[in-house]
Amino acid sequence: MPTQLTDTKSIEDILHDKELITDDQLSAIKFENINTGKPVTQIIKEHNYVSELDFIKAYGESYGIPFVSLRDKEIDPSLMDYVTIDLAKNQQVIPFEYDKEKNKLSLAMVDPLDLPTIEFIEKKENVHVKPFITTPGEISHVLGDLQGRAIGEEISAALEEINQTTLKLDETSEEISTATLRDAPIARIVGMILETAVKTGASDIHIEPHEDSTRLRYRIDGVLEEKRTLPKQMHDPVVARIKILANMKLDEKRKPLDGRFKVQVGDTATDLRVSTLPTVNGEKVVIRLLQDEGSVHSFKDLGLRGLSLKRVEEAILKPTGMLLVTGPTSSGKTVTLAAALNKLNTVRVNIMTLEDPVEIRIPGVNQVQVNPQAGLTFANGLRAFLRQDPNVIMVGEIRDGETAELAIHAALTGHMVLATLHTNSSAGALPRLLDMDIEDYLLVSTVNAIVAQRLVRRICPVCKTEIDPPEEVKQQIKGIMHGMEESKLLSQSKDKQLIESLKKLRNNDIKLYRGKGCDECNGTGYSGRVGIFEVLSMSEALSELVLDHASAGKLHQQAQAEGMLSLQQDGVLRVLEGTTTLEEVMRVAK
Repeated sequence: MPTQLTDTKSIEDILHDKELITDDQLSAIKFENINTGKPVTQIIKEHNYVSELDFIKAYGESYGIPFVSLRDKEIDPSLMDYVTIDLAKNQQVIPFEYDKEKNKLSLAMVDPLDLPTIEFIEKKENVHVKPFITTPGEISHVLGDLQGRAIGEEISAALEEINQTTLKLDETSEEISTATLRDAPIARIVGMILETAVKTGASDIHIEPHEDSTRLRYRIDGVLEEKRTLPKQMHDPVVARIKILANMKLDEKRKPLDGRFKVQVGDTATDLRVSTLPTVNGEKVVIRLLQDEGSVHSFKDLGLRGLSLKRVEEAILKPTGMLLVTGPTSSGKTVTLAAALNKLNTVRVNIMTLEDPVEIRIPGVNQVQVNPQAGLTFANGLRAFLRQDPNVIMVGEIRDGETAELAIHAALTGHMVLATLHTNSSAGALPRLLDMDIEDYLLVSTVNAIVAQRLVRRICPVCKTEIDPPEEVKQQIKGIMHGMEESKLLSQSKDKQLIESLKKLRNNDIKLYRGKGCDECNGTGYSGRVGIFEVLSMSEALSELVLDHASAGKLHQQAQAEGMLSLQQDGVLRVLEGTTTLEEVMRVAK
């Protein structure tokens, strides 16, 4: 294994010679290294002086280790006999070439100084290992291809087995079908589909039958992505296997069914909700993935800041009243409520939640799962809660007038109530509750604040690039933010990013960003999501409008006059600071 030689240049000098860092940056790196004792490599990474690819190439060069791009290689699958898939994943290594005459195995590694792994492979396989350096994205790309080939092989084996055994899902012979479907390779295919979903962070799996094939799609960061198609013959066996896991009836294909089961992938336990729907081409299956032990975030982690954050915190810290969180499905409402409950959660407070399902477990909180079959609905559960001496009640969703009325009365009788509602804006929640026959004077007495939210995709930090927007885009941004450039409520914010975004807007220094697409983001240019919010805080003027049964538009105008940022405006501030793109904000908030 090569070691750094005295006549080999250091990584910072190599980057400087290649004009990837400036003279000033080189001096700053050496100065920080001497004064803090931090390794040079750590300093370069912390300050993002160069791209990951340039850093890795220079790092390898400083140790005399060549760089290899695995995308340019046709890797023989038989080479994986030297390294197990688990070892390749855990140690981030891929064998890509073998010289039989010299008995030399070329090994791409993220960490070519990992001597124990090299020695392990050499002793186990009796070969001489020549290390090469590569990026984590290159390793992931090859492992993804290998997994795709593995699924392809499993599909071929399953088709052969189906043809040999003439497998039929006989509606009168469920036991035979169940026994067959528990065996490989059908079970392994379903396992791979689920494992891929968990590892890619998908929120939903769609298995959709068509005339001549079955389409497999994953919803990742709120957007559906097609992963592969399955042969038509595979559809019924795969659906049947999922039904078995979810304890659903195999012989019922004429009406929608629901089921659930759990899977464990590594340290991640995931609860899966399964829904089937009969279509003209067969049963469509959608699987919702819910992490069994979801993490609870703070409001700032979610994206709340400035006046919006202040108003939400004031609303939940009142002893009584109601906080409503609105938005479409998969807009992060449950996560926001979990953050609120976590802030309120102390030994002096009795918190009870009624959810369908319980998505995020919070220690110390009494969480109840709705079960309509057993008679435990949102309305019945709320009635029972009031006899349990609660301080804080969380209602997963207000779906009907009865639930809304019970929630309002709970807020009136000395409880803090948190709930979600499906409306497009914060102002739209008030007319919606009036439509549910809630008295207007009860609304103004109980509602503390209403939060509307959406999730936008973050720009991938690895391939993020700056762009100079055309003049019409700048005018569009100014139009959305009209009246907010000089807002005292915004200017007085202590949030540094908000202040910086406002300065850019006032000075017409509008720069936008986008992701070019790389291995880390699977070519999408996005990685992860962040929330954008509008927070309506009930005031005297808004109360008067509610009593007059004003439209959602008038309520929205009044709320903005009182300093509320709209969803689009909060999104544009995120665009100006380089967190997301204008297209993404328009997609979810227009």
